[in-house]
Amino acid sequence: MRIRETVWLAILCGPMLLGAQAVGGRFDGNWTTSMACEAHGQMPAYKWDFPSVIKDNNFHGMHSQPQRPGYLEINGMIGGDGTSNLKAKGWVSESQAHGIFALKGNNYDYVIHAKFSDTTGTGTRDKGVGILGRTCTFDFTKQTNTDAVLPAAATPPTAQ
Repeated sequence: MRIRETVWLAILCGPMLLGAQAVGGRFDGNWTTSMACEAHGQMPAYKWDFPSVIKDNNFHGMHSQPQRPGYLEINGMIGGDGTSNLKAKGWVSESQAHGIFALKGNNYDYVIHAKFSDTTGTGTRDKGVGILGRTCTFDFTKQTNTDAVLPAAATPPTAQ
């Protein structure tokens, strides 16, 4: 008799459990990313705020337009515990450096070590060897207005 009850319970509850997994990740929603970078050498400090989205615990944010100075794209998976090593890539918008350090219009990439909770997150840029890297911090804030729509540029890329 117990086997029959177990089978019926599995038949009745199985679709609900599968549906719960398809709903999305814990962090899913529209977010605002605030990035602040300290001055480094002759390069001034700056701050950017831009929309981001998390879908199925996959983070995607973008500032400016691809292949343009000032462009930054951030992507990465967020673990169930909220930790992530997000990948950032972009194009230098402005450089007051000279010689080999004059990078305006050149591309760059780095890793952001981040930690998310249900509605907020923080991160820091991995400075690598520290020659060109500068200290950058990130604050992530989940938007509570469910009617808000992100611009098309902030929509995560589809898996191929």
